[in-house]
This record gives sequence, structure tokens and C-alpha cells, in this order.
Amino acid sequence: MVRILLADDHKIIAEGLRSLLEKNPGFAVVGHASDGRAAVRSAAELSPDLVIMDISMPVLNGFEATRQILEANPRTKVIALSMHKDGRYIAAALKSGAAGYLVKESAFEELAAAIHAVMKGQSYLSVSIADTVIKDYIRHLEKQGSGAFSVLTPREREVLQSLAEGLSTKEIAARLKVSVKTVETYRGQVMDKLNIRSVAELTKYAIREGITSL
Repeated sequence: MVRILLADDHKIIAEGLRSLLEKNPGFAVVGHASDGRAAVRSAAELSPDLVIMDISMPVLNGFEATRQILEANPRTKVIALSMHKDGRYIAAALKSGAAGYLVKESAFEELAAAIHAVMKGQSYLSVSIADTVIKDYIRHLEKQGSGAFSVLTPREREVLQSLAEGLSTKEIAARLKVSVKTVETYRGQVMDKLNIRSVAELTKYAIREGITSL
């Protein structure tokens, strides 16, 4: 039985959630809080397995309430509930420790799936926001600009992979159908760009970046 605390300042939404959850024999709603501070107090008193947290809460917002609840009891799981699909809200909820993020337009079946997932130690994001999360992640990588796929050219990545796989300069030249001197130039460029001076370190880097596997 999953013991659930509802934290939402909209009474109609909270009552609707309670009604739907209690129709599932595996869920039990043990309390309701209408502001963030009350959610923190209720979580401390009731020790629920799960808190369904509206992030737009009065008195104390859902992000901070989530952080305080998990600080007091790391075993509690939190699913953030929001009308927002903006990546900033999603990132803030996940940084605060929420294991899941659902938009309020989600069907109840998705909420049930999210509960089951987070109670197994997994993370869960609404299907409707997956595209936003992926695009934000790609933008973050591009902004970070330190990975092999942003620092090295396609040909340099091929040389890096070949080096990591243990091929000699001559073998790499044959594989890529270029001269030995060209391979040496590429290897020098790779080492300069990555500030790595040994093949052993290049191999570790290539594995870490997903250029090659063990």
C-alpha cells in the first residue's frame, strides 16, 4: 500500500485526485495540505511514502517544500504536479529532489504509472514534456561545449576511436584511406584540443564520451 500525501491549494483538484487515487486498492491518501509549509509539517507528522506536490503553492513554493521534505526524510518520494511545461520549472523540480514531474493535463493512468515508477526507485516525466527535456538537455550540452561531439570534428573522432581501439598509425591510415602523416596531424589536433598527451588517457576519454566501448 502506497501512503500518499496530497499537496495542492486548489481544493477541487485535490478532492478529484483523492477520489481517483482511492479507487485504486494499492493507494491510500493519508492527508492533504493546502500550502507548502503545511505540506512540510504534514510530511513530518504522517511520514507518507509519496507526496504529490503542486509546485505553485502559497506560503512556501513546491520546490522549497520538496527540498525540506526530502531533507527531513530522504525515503519519501515526491512527484511534482504542475500546469507548466517550461523547462525551467521541470529543472527546478528535479533539482529540488522530485522523482517525477507531471503536467496537470495528464490522464490518471499516467499518474498511476508515475507512482509505480517512482516507488520502484525510477524517475518519471510526463510524455508531453519529454521533447522539452530532451531539447533543453541538448542546449545544455551545446552551451557546455566540452564534449567530444562539440570539440572534435567527425574525422578527429574517427581517429580518436581508432587510437582507443589500439590501432597503430599505419593501421588507422589504411582504415581511413589517408596518409600516415595525415593521421599524425589528426592525432596531434585531438591531443591539443582535449589537452591529453597519452594514448591511455585518450582511451579513457573515448570510453567516457561514448566514442568507443571497453
